[in-house]
Amino acid sequence: MSKQKTIKTAVNPATFIGSVSNETRRKDALELLDLFAEITGLEAAMWGPSIIGFGRYHYRYASGREGESMMTGFSPRKANLVIYIMPGYRDYSEQLDKLGKHKIGKSCLHINKLADININILREIIADGFQYMQANYETQNS
Repeated sequence: MSKQKTIKTAVNPATFIGSVSNETRRKDALELLDLFAEITGLEAAMWGPSIIGFGRYHYRYASGREGESMMTGFSPRKANLVIYIMPGYRDYSEQLDKLGKHKIGKSCLHINKLADININILREIIADGFQYMQANYETQNS
């Protein structure tokens, strides 16, 4: 079993956001912090040096590899905001068509700035992903 790289840390998410140098990215991160807290009802925690996560879940792959990760979260990266929709997209094509300017990865959504998207559609996607995690995985609210 390999050592898990992204683990929950004791760093304060608001302190981390305060260190983000890009003003737009920093303001958007503060807005996302409130949005995720409202949707999940959970407190934020840092996962690794740059991911702000909410809740946690246990995963186990067929290979035997297992660990813990956040249920949902985001990261104000240098290039863009990354929204983590765990454990990936089922069928969000309708919502993504209405979201606005974005790119997608395996289980993440890349947004340049919140002004580029429809925040209500983002809210729907986050809420749906979070509810899916609660219904389908061994989760904890910390």
